[in-house]
Amino acid sequence: MTLFDRVADLPLTIESVSREQFESDTSSGFHRKTTVFKLSGEGETGRGEDVTYDVEDHDALTKTPGNVFDIVGSYDSFVNFSAALDGTDLFPTKVPEREPSLHYRRWALESAGLDLALRQNDTDLASVLDRERDPVRFVVSTRLGDPPSADRVEMLLERDPDCEFKLDPTSDWDADLVESLSERDCVRILDLKGQYEGTDVDQDPDPELYERVVTGFPEAVVEDPAFTDETRPVFDGAEDRVSWDAPITGVESVEALPFEPSWLNIKPSRFGTVESLLETIEYAEERGMSLYGGGQFELDVGRDHIQLLASVFYPDGPNDVAPREFNLPEPPAGLPTSPLTPSEGSAGLDF
Repeated sequence: MTLFDRVADLPLTIESVSREQFESDTSSGFHRKTTVFKLSGEGETGRGEDVTYDVEDHDALTKTPGNVFDIVGSYDSFVNFSAALDGTDLFPTKVPEREPSLHYRRWALESAGLDLALRQNDTDLASVLDRERDPVRFVVSTRLGDPPSADRVEMLLERDPDCEFKLDPTSDWDADLVESLSERDCVRILDLKGQYEGTDVDQDPDPELYERVVTGFPEAVVEDPAFTDETRPVFDGAEDRVSWDAPITGVESVEALPFEPSWLNIKPSRFGTVESLLETIEYAEERGMSLYGGGQFELDVGRDHIQLLASVFYPDGPNDVAPREFNLPEPPAGLPTSPLTPSEGSAGLDF
């Protein structure tokens, strides 16, 4: 029985659909909006968060009626609910600003549906999969400003000397900054952003930067490089340190990588469907790949969901699932420390 088989037959009933929008400034200097879908029925509510990045897509959704998605009804299985979404126009008033948003909104509805199905069947994800919810190790993802400095890293380390980080190197990182950060032995992932196109965080493949960080952080995982004739040789003999994030949308995308990976960043919204997510996790586990969770500035229940998935599947990885407060421009005092402990009681997709 596959992982998906364990949830595929769960029935669910949807009596109403509603939405709630959230917004916040972030430590990366942009204003974040997300939309949470709420599917209710039989006294229970399942929730899922749409992490589409473009504000225009969320604003367009607020102008549509709550019942614009024709998914109210009883489903004899979760797989049939998912199939119903195949024929649903998820962007009824405008095309999304970018194609990945189709997966992001689909995941919001799929995760809300699974959350509801689990609750209506009086169970939770870990129990259905016959797995445990374990304490979750997390790293803090942050950018270092313009011009870059170690100030934010130092501030968080003063609060928690054991804090670990996922950082986004840019061509402005000089040798002194790399040395300063390396000496702290707190950087676990370096996200080169080489697989992004048309975003505010694109980083061109820079062989000098790649060499600087690959050699300067010899134990760190290096995420999403862009391979060119100049950058590919930097990773000769270090392929087992390379991880992939932005390209990973399902098993086929993993098989299409330049070599079989040792590491994958699992962001559920990139997969769109529960089936694709669980199929890819199972594929990776069978091949001994190391996994860790990735965040997308979730503002509500989506953060809980990525923490749950990390707890169930890869609790000891360098999970980019830190509590939401770490993403604020000025994090409050008393932040949680790693590892995060699961709640005592669990239902649906609760962590």
